[in-house]
Amino acid sequence: MPKIKSLKNRIFNISSLDTFNEIALEIFHFQYKNNVVYKQFVDFLNTKISEIQYFSQIPFLPVEFFKNHKIISKDCNSEIVFSSSGTTGMQTSKHYVSDVSFYESAFLRAFELFFGSPKDMVILALLPSYLERGGSSLVYMANKLISESDRTESGFYLDEYSKLHALLVTLKAQKQKVILLGVTYALLDLAEQYPIDFPELVLMETGGMKGKRKELIRDELHNKLKNSFGVGKIYSEYGMTELLSQAYSTGNGIFSTPPWMKILIRDVNDPLALMSEGKAGGINIIDLANVYSCSFIATQDLGKVGTNDTFEILGRFDNSDVRGCNLMVE
Repeated sequence: MPKIKSLKNRIFNISSLDTFNEIALEIFHFQYKNNVVYKQFVDFLNTKISEIQYFSQIPFLPVEFFKNHKIISKDCNSEIVFSSSGTTGMQTSKHYVSDVSFYESAFLRAFELFFGSPKDMVILALLPSYLERGGSSLVYMANKLISESDRTESGFYLDEYSKLHALLVTLKAQKQKVILLGVTYALLDLAEQYPIDFPELVLMETGGMKGKRKELIRDELHNKLKNSFGVGKIYSEYGMTELLSQAYSTGNGIFSTPPWMKILIRDVNDPLALMSEGKAGGINIIDLANVYSCSFIATQDLGKVGTNDTFEILGRFDNSDVRGCNLMVE
């Protein structure tokens, strides 16, 4: 496997925009040289490699390429293959991960940045649709976080709403710090069948109705969950199969990224042009942890960037597959 000297340590210790730009350019040149599919795409655009001096000038690979191509650096073998969710007959994305330690470092460090050490909390995962299939990066992440927790109550729940509710009642009485991570439709099912007043609960939805329920606008969804669980805000996770990093919202649908991840907005009419702060468009993501795949991805999500590296999700492009990232439209 090709190596870039001490890259992992540098990526996860980025503390300035200049350092981010330096590492982004280094990774771009590495991927252009070693990733055949990405090189072909960059060359197709007639990109002048020598003129790229800033990360915003780097070409972004359309996320759809992960459905039809093996996006991995040459001479790399995949340790694990993640696949996206989809309805029967739908073509899914595959992410060939050659160094799973990058993924673990990315999600553990990001989690700790936003929520603290998983050792200090009970982590409950209500992810039925993901547990029923293999290859889910979300299940892998949740499983690792659960294993990092020192609490025996931490674990997965399929459709065991009654058992989960009873546990939440117990944990509330014990004044435990609890994170309940769940796919949207399952959280709604739990909320409707077993409401509980648990103001201290960190309730995090990962998006996606998976065809189980009618899609709701974000405000309606969050209000239902807040009323049923007695919480003041709903947390959200934004990630996808093709990435190794996640962004998080600590309320109101405003997401923040860890230091090695950046969101840019492209013009929907000119995908090579970027939009300024506050303007809506297609979401481009830089994920520097995705070294041996592609760190520069043009997604099918619509959004806008705010101040201090925050962003919002506004929906998806028309005729796009609906998948398990945040899809609620205001």
